[in-house]
Amino acid sequence: MTKHPFFTEEHEEVRKTIRKFVEKEVTPHIEEWEENGEFPLHILRRMGDLGLLGLSYPEEVGGQGGDYFMSMILAEELSRCGAGGFPMAVAVQIGMATPPIWKFGTKEQQEKFLLPAIRGEKLAALGITEPNHGSDVASIQTRAVRDGEEWAINGSKTFITNGPRADFILLVTRTSPGKGYKGISLFLVETDRPGFSVSRKLDKVGMRSSDTAELILEDVRVPHANLLGEEGKGFYHIMWELQGERVIAAAGAVGMAQHAYELALHYAKTRQTFGRPIGQHQVVGHLLATMATRIEAARQLTYATAFHFAKGEVLAKQISMAKLEATRVAYWVTDRALQIFGGSGYMAENPIQRMWRDSRLYRIGGGTDEIMKEIIAKEMGL
Repeated sequence: MTKHPFFTEEHEEVRKTIRKFVEKEVTPHIEEWEENGEFPLHILRRMGDLGLLGLSYPEEVGGQGGDYFMSMILAEELSRCGAGGFPMAVAVQIGMATPPIWKFGTKEQQEKFLLPAIRGEKLAALGITEPNHGSDVASIQTRAVRDGEEWAINGSKTFITNGPRADFILLVTRTSPGKGYKGISLFLVETDRPGFSVSRKLDKVGMRSSDTAELILEDVRVPHANLLGEEGKGFYHIMWELQGERVIAAAGAVGMAQHAYELALHYAKTRQTFGRPIGQHQVVGHLLATMATRIEAARQLTYATAFHFAKGEVLAKQISMAKLEATRVAYWVTDRALQIFGGSGYMAENPIQRMWRDSRLYRIGGGTDEIMKEIIAKEMGL
C-alpha cells in the first residue's frame, strides 16, 4: 500500500506503534478472549496508558491532540488482530459512546465520564437499540420523566456492546411523548444505579471477544446534571454521533479486508497444487487482483469521507456510501479469502473463518445496508 497524501510522518509513526501493540499484546490472546466471550479490562487500561484511547481528543480533555485520521489509523490497525469483536468494543469506547460527551457535554460531565474513559478506567456503552426499535431512533420507547432535580428512567435496550460490564451508558430516551424526534434526549447513566440491570448476556454468531447485553431500566433515577446536551435535542445529537460511527466502521472494515487479503495472498504464494503455487492459477490470481482493487477503492472513498468529516462537513450521502461500500467489501473479501484457503479456511484454528463471521455484522451495526441505501436515495432527491 502506497503512502497516502492525507497521512504525515507522524501518522505513520503512530501506525507503527499501534501495529506493534496489536501484534504483541492483542493478537496472541484473541483466541482466549473469543473463548471467554469477552476481553480483559486491563487491556483497556493499557491502551489508556499508551494514549491510544484519546488519539483524536484535545489535550484539555485528556487526549493526545491528534487529528481525526489518528482514530482512522487505530480502527484499521486494531482490525489486524484477526477478530472484529475487540476492535468493535474499542470503537464504541472512543468513537461512539464518548464523542457526544466531548461535543455536547459540560466540563463536569467531561471530567466525570470522558476523562476516565480516555484513560481506560471506565468502560462506556451506547444505548440506542430496543427490542422493537433500532434504526428508527425517533420511535424509541425508553422513557425519562423529570421529578424535581432528578429524572426517572424506565425501559429496555438490546444488542448493547460493552453492556454486561459498562461503567456508564450514553442512553437515548424519550422525554416528551407525542413529539417524535423532537422528544428525544440523551442521558449519561451510571450502571451501578438502583434499578439498572443486565437481563442477559447475548450469545452471538461472531464478534465473540466483545460482550453484548440486553439491559433493563426500572425507575432508574439520575440527576438533571446527567442530561447530555439540550433536552429534546437528543435526536440531532445522536444523528451526529452516528455519522462519525459510520466513518470509523468503514475504516475498521477496510482494515479487516486488507488483513484478510494479505493472509490469502501469502497462502496463494505458498500453497501448491498441480506443481505450482495456487496464485499462479489464473482463477485465483485474478480473484486476488479484484480483491486488492475493491479494497483500494473502498479505502480511497473512506479516506476522502474522513477528510471532509474532520473539517466538520457532515456529508450524509458520502458517509453512507463509504459505510455501505467498505462493509460490503470487507464481507466479500473475507468470503473470497476463505475460499482461497479452501478446507483449511473453514477450520476453527484459522483466523479467516472468524473474520468471515465477524465481518457480517459490519453490514448491520451502525445502520444496515438498506438504511444506508435509503439515506443515499433521499440525498439524491428520490
